[in-house]
Amino acid sequence: MRYAQGPGTHGEVVVAAEPGRVWELVSDIALPARLSPELQRTAWLDGASGPAVGARFEGHNRRAGTADWRTVCEVTELVEGRVFAWGVMDADGCYGEPVDALAGALARWRFDVADLADLSGGGDGGVRVRLSVVIGPGRSGLSVAIDAQPQREEEFVAFRLSELRAGVEATLAGVKSLAEQGG
Repeated sequence: MRYAQGPGTHGEVVVAAEPGRVWELVSDIALPARLSPELQRTAWLDGASGPAVGARFEGHNRRAGTADWRTVCEVTELVEGRVFAWGVMDADGCYGEPVDALAGALARWRFDVADLADLSGGGDGGVRVRLSVVIGPGRSGLSVAIDAQPQREEEFVAFRLSELRAGVEATLAGVKSLAEQGG
């Protein structure tokens, strides 16, 4: 798969908890920083204090072998209790020209939450949480690696997707654990 094709990955988990508790967790931008191997911390920007379409937040990231970097994210979709999605931009220009518009997002993340009781027409079925990410089209650290060794693009994309998949799985496992334990 090539970067320009917008590759992605996702994961899904069923959580035995109240839908409101699950939503509280997935719509908290600080949660992935507690669970992700890459994202270290987040903060709302421009006076925002919570998720709303157009609200922006920064994320500070770390990976072994690379310099730490900051991204600016913008909430792109919010359906209370169901969908929380955002685009990630290289506002500081770490990988090329600074990007402050969603059209140049280096990634798009999305939580989808479904009350299984609603889907099945009754009963207590838990809550299905899906977390997905699509990378590109904006420049990222992956772009820099591809520029340096274009013949290895598919290998680099596959490796990056495996890293992201690990982060998705860690985040979903953490949501499940915290929601089910009430933590």
